[in-house]
Amino acid sequence: MGVTKIVEIPVVTTEVPVGPQHPALHEPLLLKVYAEGEEVVKVEVNTGYNHRGIEKLCERNTFYRDIFVVGRVCGICNAVHANCYVRALEQLLDLHPNKRAQYLRVLAMELERVHSHMLINAVMAEIVGFETLFMQIMLDRERVMKAKEILTGGRVLADYMMVGGVRRDIDEEKRQRIRELLLKLKPRVEYYRKVFEEDETIVKRLEGVGRISYSEATSHSLVGPTARGSGVKIDSRVSDKYDAYGEIPFNLVTRSEGDSWARMMVRWDEALESIEMNIYILEHLPSDGNPVPDERRLPRRFPPGEAYTRVEAQRGELTYYVMSDGKGQNPYRVKIRTPSFNNIINSAFMYIGYSLADVPVMLTSLDPCISCMERVTVIDLEKNTRYRLDLKQLAGGKL
Repeated sequence: MGVTKIVEIPVVTTEVPVGPQHPALHEPLLLKVYAEGEEVVKVEVNTGYNHRGIEKLCERNTFYRDIFVVGRVCGICNAVHANCYVRALEQLLDLHPNKRAQYLRVLAMELERVHSHMLINAVMAEIVGFETLFMQIMLDRERVMKAKEILTGGRVLADYMMVGGVRRDIDEEKRQRIRELLLKLKPRVEYYRKVFEEDETIVKRLEGVGRISYSEATSHSLVGPTARGSGVKIDSRVSDKYDAYGEIPFNLVTRSEGDSWARMMVRWDEALESIEMNIYILEHLPSDGNPVPDERRLPRRFPPGEAYTRVEAQRGELTYYVMSDGKGQNPYRVKIRTPSFNNIINSAFMYIGYSLADVPVMLTSLDPCISCMERVTVIDLEKNTRYRLDLKQLAGGKL
């Protein structure tokens, strides 16, 4: 009788680069995925491919010019960036916009929330293979883009926020046109929500994939729909009640599943909440004066001081720190912390134990915005000097 010899095959760990250019990524980001067979055992997040020096650019321009600079940090959430920065300037100047301006600010930001959430859900549909669904969602997204154009004058870059108010008011005709567009959009968003909830393929690809528990979301400082999909009740609109958020009724959306499907469903529910909020704004818009301040009467010089503001951007809590030394027309320091910085850098643990094929789905469920998070100033503390790095040095981490 022969003896059966068992030969152990050594486990080989393979490094699979996802990015910086990849069909699943719409911006440059490198995930170094280490897999044993098809199972992911480790992920390293590498950024630095899209640095534009936004913070330094803000320090070299005037307080008022910087409103246009910060509005270009991200094309999808430009109004919320501008709003957060403008409110920091208003803190320094002790200025307060009137109620009509506050309501219009919220209207612009919630229109952006709808089109951002529709965009990332369309991208998710494309990632799982539903190209037709992707195109249908993007087609209906045009309605909210048109509404934003009617309000601000721009489909994408709004340049709508200004110190003391907003740059454009709306009349009765524009108010009715925006309302009609939202009323037509609402049943379409409800339909897409139902598709994501009931379609067998979508549910199988997303449900149970990339699960993040409540404790993991809080311990890793995750924010926005990513955290709310794990049951964390975190929303700057609720806690800070900035602008008119303390007067406009809306529900804080959370889910307890904590997986990729829950994060996408939170976005669909938030889009519906934003539509209802905007309809409420249009029907209850205050008429307490002109929301557009006279730009010529705004102060040219800012007093010394510091301001820290935050806003609930589409991906979560966005914060701005602005410092004035009182000596000139430029800010001494502008520091931006975006929600994607938290969600992308701190979520490498999420991929462990899942299949390689699930990596694009999990990354998309975080709604990554790489252009938002690429900011750095390198300082040599010993010599008290600042470095200038070329792209290769910055990408390679060679300081």
